Order: sequence, then structure tokens, then C-alpha cells
Amino acid sequence: MTKRAGNSRVWDPFGTLGRLLWIGGGQWAGKSTVARLLTDRYGLTAYHYDHHDARGHNDRRIARQVKLGHSPADPDPETIWVNTTPEDMAAETLVGFPIRFEWALDDLRALVSGRPIIAEGWGLRPELVAPIIDSPRRMVVMVPTETFRDRQLGELTRAAAVSHDLSDPARAQRNRLRRDRLVADDAVRSAQHLGIRVIEVDGTRDADAMADMVADHFRPYLPPPEEHRP
Repeated sequence: MTKRAGNSRVWDPFGTLGRLLWIGGGQWAGKSTVARLLTDRYGLTAYHYDHHDARGHNDRRIARQVKLGHSPADPDPETIWVNTTPEDMAAETLVGFPIRFEWALDDLRALVSGRPIIAEGWGLRPELVAPIIDSPRRMVVMVPTETFRDRQLGELTRAAAVSHDLSDPARAQRNRLRRDRLVADDAVRSAQHLGIRVIEVDGTRDADAMADMVADHFRPYLPPPEEHRP
């Protein structure tokens, strides 16, 4: 099965891509948690973009660097986090998303499941997903408020983690947070332009309540939860 998306062609041999449910948005908005809860409730198959992007796609990243004539070594952390402005960091991240999205599509199109598949991650951008889906309701964009993000920094060790080998860890953290906000804001603008729902996560609802909200959005595509009861 091949679907036309704009001027490109999306190869979908098992008809998987068109039936996916997508959660995109900003870092630390609770996307993975919501996907996990919905997976448990409805027996879905989950795809976690961040895990695959950081691990399974590394060989592809190296091969691409070599093909372009660049060093396959990891970029210098000092250059990335300390000596680059958040604006340049965000711009580079946005430029890289389409390439990384193609790698995610390769993973996803190989999945076959008797239940809906839900994919989540910040690299699942509205403008990249929109040409694939048959309705904007197949996607939701979750973004954290500044207050919620600050709360997570205090509660989640991994949310505040930066390399201790950097010359200025505090500056690196500020740069990272500002980059994340710029990338999230861009996702919101893209989603609003495409008519895709944006959910702002401010911490007033717990994880189960957020999952309820997203489940209601995806309701036409979800099986009844009682079908998955043990």
C-alpha cells in the first residue's frame, strides 16, 4: 500500500501508518506516561520515539554522518550545550526532525498489531504527521507550562540532568530549557495551523486524568476498555 503525501510518497506495506494514534509535543509533558496508561487500559501497542531515537537509530545517524563527509563521532558536549545559543540549538533540532522522523516511520511501518498502535515523542511533529493521517483527531500535541516544567525539574532527577563534565553546567541547563521551550512553541504553532488539538499540561490534573482527556480525544479509534479486562 502506498499513500501520496504532498509531493512525497509514503510507503506503508501493512497499512500501519494510516491507523496510528500520535502524541507529539514538548519535552516533559507526560507523553510517555499517558501512552503507557492508555496502552494498559486498552491493550494498545506503544512506540516510544525517544527510546528508539537515542538507541536504535544511532547506526543510521553514524552512517549519515559518514555519507555527508562528517565525523561519525558524537558532537562535543561543550559546543552543543554551553557554546551554542538556545535559538541555534532549537533551529538545528527542528532541521533534524524530518530526517529522524523517516527513521521512526521505518520502525512503525513494520509493526502489525490487532490493536491500535500509539506513538509518542517530541520528534513526532504535527507538520510531519499531518500528511499521513486521515483526520487531525488521530493526533494530539501535549506541552508543559513553565510552572509545570519547573516543578518537574525539582521532582525528577533525569529532567534536570546535565553533564557534570561541562565547564558551565548551569548555563547548559538554561540553554537546554530555553531550547525545549522554543521547540515546544513551534510545535504548538504548527498544530494550531493544521487544526490538531493542543493540550497544555499545567499539573492541575494527575496522570490518570490526563490519560482520560487524551482517551476522549482518541475515542473513535479506541476499543472499549472492558474488552481488555483480564
